[in-house]
Amino acid sequence: MSRRPVNPSRRFGESGGGLFSSSKSTSSPILSVGLVVVGGLFLIAYLYRGSGGFGSRLDSVSRVEGDYLCSGEVQRAIPILQKAYGDSMHKVLHVGPDTCYVVSKLLKEEETEAWGIEPYDIEDADSNCKALIRRGSVRVADIKFPLPYRPKSFSLVIVSDALDYLSPRYLNKTLPDLVRVSSEGIVIFTGFPTNQKAKVADVSKFGRAAKMRSSSWWVRFFLQTNLEENEAAAKKFEQASTKSSYVPRCQIFHLKSLN
Repeated sequence: MSRRPVNPSRRFGESGGGLFSSSKSTSSPILSVGLVVVGGLFLIAYLYRGSGGFGSRLDSVSRVEGDYLCSGEVQRAIPILQKAYGDSMHKVLHVGPDTCYVVSKLLKEEETEAWGIEPYDIEDADSNCKALIRRGSVRVADIKFPLPYRPKSFSLVIVSDALDYLSPRYLNKTLPDLVRVSSEGIVIFTGFPTNQKAKVADVSKFGRAAKMRSSSWWVRFFLQTNLEENEAAAKKFEQASTKSSYVPRCQIFHLKSLN
């Protein structure tokens, strides 16, 4: 959030009829000094906030919270996922918009390797994201087509804010392919039907508005595509959520990997 700089040279009384026009000799210098001090404090506060001070909610989450609800939710849920999946979190693939933020967060966890797939072109990638792309940790790939990974390449696959933009025609191919590259499970974060629809900018970027589907719709879809719920992981996740007072802002589904 940018702030308009304070101009200490402005003199309120020069135009005549101003609030301080009757006391130029004493009030104006004091007022100018005061404005400089206040401006300096605002600048320090702004810089400190940008560096992560004042209890920033998430590490490097500048736009995830506002634009992609469930990608931000993945970051909130990482400690819960760690408790639910344990050793299965050692090699993770995240698929979804703003995956650079999620991968960066996952890499800070001990004994966790992480990769990401950004399903759409990255327009304003920051230096950290560009570095992850150069290293091969993050790649841009259209998930409507088969993923460039061998079966069971990752222990756990986490998907957020990506399936909401796919029609059933593509979901029938994409979701089984995501399950294919996981060895121990897949976790899906998807929006509630009551969540706000995609912005106009997102429609042009993704080609269609997000379709928020109900839990019953997803359950039917899983059955139709022969995907099985991971009840053990779902139970552990629920228990860990209760202990941590974690209330998800997205729907979360746990599926088993293919045998």
